[in-house]
Amino acid sequence: MEGFNPQWLGILMFVGFFFLLLTGYPVAFSFAGVSIVFGLIGLAMGAFDFNLLLSLPNSWFGIMSDSTLLAIPFFIFMGAILEKSGLAEELLETVGQLMGPVKGGIALAVVIVGTLLAATTGVVAATIIAMGLISLPTMLKYGYNKGLATGVIIASGTMAQMIPPSIVLVLLSDQFGVSIGDLFAGAIVPGLMLAGAYAAYALLVAYLRPGSAPALPPEARTMSGRTLLLRTLRAFVPPVALILAVLGTIFAGLATPSEAGAFGAIGASILAVANRRMSRKVIADAALATAKTTGLVLMILFASTLFTKVLFGLGSDLLIEEWLTNLPGGFWTFVIVANIVIFLLGIFLEFPEITYIAMPLLVPAAEKVLNTVNEMGAFANEGYTMVWFAIVVAINLQTAFISPPVGFSLFYMQSAVPKEVSTAEIHRSAIPFMIIQLIVLVIVIAFPETVNLLVRLSFQ
Repeated sequence: MEGFNPQWLGILMFVGFFFLLLTGYPVAFSFAGVSIVFGLIGLAMGAFDFNLLLSLPNSWFGIMSDSTLLAIPFFIFMGAILEKSGLAEELLETVGQLMGPVKGGIALAVVIVGTLLAATTGVVAATIIAMGLISLPTMLKYGYNKGLATGVIIASGTMAQMIPPSIVLVLLSDQFGVSIGDLFAGAIVPGLMLAGAYAAYALLVAYLRPGSAPALPPEARTMSGRTLLLRTLRAFVPPVALILAVLGTIFAGLATPSEAGAFGAIGASILAVANRRMSRKVIADAALATAKTTGLVLMILFASTLFTKVLFGLGSDLLIEEWLTNLPGGFWTFVIVANIVIFLLGIFLEFPEITYIAMPLLVPAAEKVLNTVNEMGAFANEGYTMVWFAIVVAINLQTAFISPPVGFSLFYMQSAVPKEVSTAEIHRSAIPFMIIQLIVLVIVIAFPETVNLLVRLSFQ
């Protein structure tokens, strides 16, 4: 094809990939199939060197040798044990009783527990479904507005994308080439800002429209006084102590993320045993959940590695990098465009696909843009770093995950709601929380110290 730039084959690869996804074809097979087809086309045009694929086994071996990724199954197993053993359910019920006398108290309890579960499970689907099955019937029973009830669960459950030890942050660390400890530290303040904003919104709605978020009636408060205090200490303190221990060992440099993950998995198992919740079924279910999630991530990673090999072999990465680094308006235009692209991808794809398909293209451009502006002195003292950019990506992905009409969190919620809650109500319920997340995203972009402050403090 005379006059045709083979770099455009990579752009067509993306089109083919999304077309296959829309047909319902599995993501990993879509990556691999499109890569093979366009690799052959490039080979026939003399635009692709087949020898590049000979390095594929070495790349896969390098992935399997990366100790960073060991943190994924450990953190998933830690959360799965807490969920399968019923400790997460007990935590939600206890905090619900504690906050019950307050208007909007159950919604506030959902935000608190959602944040804690996010710090233990790291898996969005598990958190949303668990809280939907446990807390939504209670909120609806006592007169909560359906939109507030479902929206607060969707938003709080999606915090698993953001709150350490998030699996998203582990994968972004690998792609950005920055420390997991830095990302975990950088995510804490933005994560707490999101949780605080959700809680404030729920309480504001309860204040302005008391009938939409009433307090639990006295007959529903089955625990009080000493009983509630003991139950709170038993259900609340140990998981919080485990989370602080896991993150603390990372921030203090006492353990690598993988070691801390192993410690967390053992700690969760000890908690289950101490509460007489451990059984062969709990172990088997937790192990199966861990294997499924880890296997999914690795399959996508292997297939996306083939995709990027072909993409880079065609030279399409250079074309995309040139577009991104030469945008009119420089740094801020790049930030805006990158966020729009990530947001749109996040609506249609889960985070592993985005991490492995978009980050290899965005990261080199981001490094180049940030290096350029820092050399010019434009943002040298403002903290616009790769860690900051990775946290911006994580918040953006979380926002996309709850965005109608096809955000994944909405479908997770749909699988857990009773029949009286319609799909349209679920989608509408996410809109206020989506706006809250966009506001927090803008704040983090404008004030990078929200990310960098704890990064500096945790390693001094």
